[in-house]
Amino acid sequence: MVRSGEEPKPAGRATDGTGPARLRERFLQGEQVDAGVRTSILNSWQRCRSLGLSPDTSDLPYREDFDPGGRIVRAAVPVLDRLQDAFSGSQVNISVADANGTVLLRRFGDPAMARSLPAIQRVPGFVFAEQVAGTNGIGLALAERQLIRVYGAEHFAERSQGSACVAMPVRDPLSGRIEGVLCFGYPRGFEQPALSAAIRRAAENIERRLLGQSSAHERALLRTYLATGGEGGLRHGVALDALADVVHPRDQAILREKAAELISCGQRAAVEVTLPDGRLVTLVSRPMASSSGVRGFAIEAVLPGTAVGEALVLPYQADELPDLAAFSTAPRPARPPITLPSGHLAAAFGATVAPGGDRGPAEAAGTVPAGGGRGGDRGPTGIDGTVTADGGTVTADGGAVTADGDGGAAGGGRSSADGGRGTTDGAGSATGDGRGPAGGGGTADDRAGSPFPARGLVMVGEPHVGAYALAARRRLELLSEASTRIGTTLDVRRTAEELAETAVPRLADFVTIDLPDAVLRGEEAADPLADLRRTVLHGVREGLPFTPPGKRIDFGPTAPQLRCLTRGEAVLEPDLKAAAGWLAQDPEHTARLLDHVHSLIAVPLLARGVVLGIASFYRTGSSFGDDDRSLAQELAARAALSIDNARRYTHERTMVLALQRRLLPHGLPDQDAVEVAHRYLPAESDVGGDWYDVIPLSGARVGLLVGDVVGHGMLSAATMGRLRTAARSFAELDFSPDEVLTHLDNLVGRLDREDPDGKGAGVIGATCLYAVYDPTAQRCLMARAGHPPPALVHPDGTVSYPDLPAGPPLGLGGLPFDAVEIDVPEGSQLVLYTDGLIEDRHRDVDVVLEQLRAALAHPERAPEDTCQAVLDTVAPVHPHDDIALLVARVHALDPGRIAAWELPADPALVGEVRASAMRRLSDWGLDETAFAAELILSELITNAVRHGTGPIRVRLLYGRTLICEVSDASNTAPHLRRAASTDEGGRGLFLVAQLSQSWGTRYLPEGKVIWAECGLDAA
Repeated sequence: MVRSGEEPKPAGRATDGTGPARLRERFLQGEQVDAGVRTSILNSWQRCRSLGLSPDTSDLPYREDFDPGGRIVRAAVPVLDRLQDAFSGSQVNISVADANGTVLLRRFGDPAMARSLPAIQRVPGFVFAEQVAGTNGIGLALAERQLIRVYGAEHFAERSQGSACVAMPVRDPLSGRIEGVLCFGYPRGFEQPALSAAIRRAAENIERRLLGQSSAHERALLRTYLATGGEGGLRHGVALDALADVVHPRDQAILREKAAELISCGQRAAVEVTLPDGRLVTLVSRPMASSSGVRGFAIEAVLPGTAVGEALVLPYQADELPDLAAFSTAPRPARPPITLPSGHLAAAFGATVAPGGDRGPAEAAGTVPAGGGRGGDRGPTGIDGTVTADGGTVTADGGAVTADGDGGAAGGGRSSADGGRGTTDGAGSATGDGRGPAGGGGTADDRAGSPFPARGLVMVGEPHVGAYALAARRRLELLSEASTRIGTTLDVRRTAEELAETAVPRLADFVTIDLPDAVLRGEEAADPLADLRRTVLHGVREGLPFTPPGKRIDFGPTAPQLRCLTRGEAVLEPDLKAAAGWLAQDPEHTARLLDHVHSLIAVPLLARGVVLGIASFYRTGSSFGDDDRSLAQELAARAALSIDNARRYTHERTMVLALQRRLLPHGLPDQDAVEVAHRYLPAESDVGGDWYDVIPLSGARVGLLVGDVVGHGMLSAATMGRLRTAARSFAELDFSPDEVLTHLDNLVGRLDREDPDGKGAGVIGATCLYAVYDPTAQRCLMARAGHPPPALVHPDGTVSYPDLPAGPPLGLGGLPFDAVEIDVPEGSQLVLYTDGLIEDRHRDVDVVLEQLRAALAHPERAPEDTCQAVLDTVAPVHPHDDIALLVARVHALDPGRIAAWELPADPALVGEVRASAMRRLSDWGLDETAFAAELILSELITNAVRHGTGPIRVRLLYGRTLICEVSDASNTAPHLRRAASTDEGGRGLFLVAQLSQSWGTRYLPEGKVIWAECGLDAA
């Protein structure tokens, strides 16, 4: 058994009880007492006050109906006798109380104490439960369910101020239930540290004797089984480990497990168990009772197909069991003895049992004739239905033995089984009601010559012991299930729901989980009680008056939930009707709940020193016990770690998402070339480094960019921001798509090399797709670096994936990128996306691409509708990777808004071109812009004539702005510089920069373009 240690005394406490005396008086006067009193004592005082107890009361309830010969008394008497001898001559008095606080036994170190003490301290029958006696050792040990010390002034009642005590609960080792309390009382000046060790040893001895009582019951049942034999309707059996050639050890474990369930059911039954190899084994459960009154069940296994001519079939599965004679009417011949291995349990009894039930002399070889057997082989506790031989001779207890509780003679007279009667002679043959020999006839599986019988004893035991074994296994199964069921996601709320779903209904009928708002946001709660909110309410049914999810929760100072946070451990309230602290927090609400719930366990959710919330487990019928409290605390501890992991992940994910939102575009630029819609969907598990961008370029062109950084988390998001910034800068320099990817590839390689120790999160890698659309030519130039190809939706609804060279991912270095130019008719849609949209481990990429094709085959949709349709039909339900989606419907620039001229490198022609341009501006109604445009064209054309190479081309584009372009065949580009006062030239580009919104140089495969962009309101 696992016990908590006693609560330490505060530093500086006076062991004579004078320390807390003044604090007790202050408490009784209604003053606030926060320090100087142990938490358990202060909580007990508060409960006493809430119950309306008076410290001056000297009378205690007395019960005349207590059981002076119960289990706890029989187990404790020898232990108390030894304690009385050990404390002989001292002022120590020893008492044992039951689980209700009623004193059952008294012993005194000095017999003279009995004459000087009041009656309530020297005779059994008085009740010392905390509800009636106030703070005392027995009552507080029951309330705290652990080792407790109470010093003089810590007692609530005035009558106990001069004494001290140490008390400890005594538990049934099988059920874990508290059977009683062992208490040492002594004058407050007698304090000795050794008392704690002494009471622990004494309590363990009592518990050991309680366990021995259960083992004795198991031995009595086994003796009855062996003694009755065939005449009582029960077959002689051998333990399953003696059938090693027939039943595999793995199968033995399966049969024992089912046998324990049958014993715990406490009824006659016959059930079929399917073994892993496909064989069916029938387990027969039969009631039996020993002459000493122990009632239990024997579980036998019928093993068909081993040495059987034909299969044995039971026509009933439960409750109604046909007589064994129904299996076969063939006579049962005698079988030779089976020699058991040395140390075998059945051999250790020292006696043999004949087939007819007669006892024979002990055999030196330890042999048992055909019917000898034992149950199980695991140990003495009876938890697995096993028994222990203590070297005694197996007898039929010398009296009546029955199989179904009816009377009958064991060994040589008459026996009754299943309501029938039969007679037996010394040879073991029997007749009765026409059933045949041996009390029901032999079966084919028991015929002579079989090396092993096809029927064997699996287990004997009492139903309540089987129930404890079953409950213990169920607890282990629940913990095993919790390890795989709780924490399957990194979501705080879902993890809390998984805890509740695991506990209901196998541990509790209802579970509520309350978490601070800060924890739900992924933060640590500075004050968990300040913003506590009902997060989960789960139970076997709905409609109970619990606080609904989403509402704030306020627990009173005496509530079990607040006490569990103060202690840092689970708090058990076996009976809520007697839980004063729980009732006092909200009398109206708790009164409504009491009609539905009976018992409560409140457990703090603690992980890594952080308080995450409170889990409350409720039962409607039976009460929780200490084993249930330990199980609830273990479940809560596992769930708390998962919740804390989810909280930390939520915190990190929130930061990464915030960073990513800052690094992604906050809006799309104004331009006329494309109509754009976009979506960004972060992964459920972690945030990656996907990005997109729309970049206005010179000549009314637009750049469309989509990329994906390998990996997830903060590093990927930060790397994404660096790459997006760099990609935008390279694009604004008017590099072609393949050149942009080359520069990005060099950048990624440089980032890897800059890792100072080479032990970063791994080699940085990324994929990218860059497309440049020109609305004047309705063509698109694109290149990709390991990225999925774009989709092109034609105006007629056909969808194609352009044959674009894949290119290596960014960061490999040394490999070129190829750009491809394609025609994009007006009204077409370009769809760019990251691999999170199409790649999923549960789907085939080719199938997904066909789904994408079908979703895009609607050219009439607006880009926004196209984005939503793609996410609804193509995107994974639970994406494991980020998804970036960019849909651009292209437009063409009206040819009527384009003007172009070509001229040789002749300065005399500059004026003619300038005049033609002014007339065109007048036709477009841009007279206000004409002055600035004229100066810009004059400077750019003159520079091209003087410094460039013919032919020279001039183009005007009228869109949102007026764009002036002058191109020539030379690759040299002018540079803006500050001209000195003595310079005759160098001021032309300065004027261009001042008169235009922006200007720059764009390189062509042959030559360059100098462009300048003017606002339409320029004067």
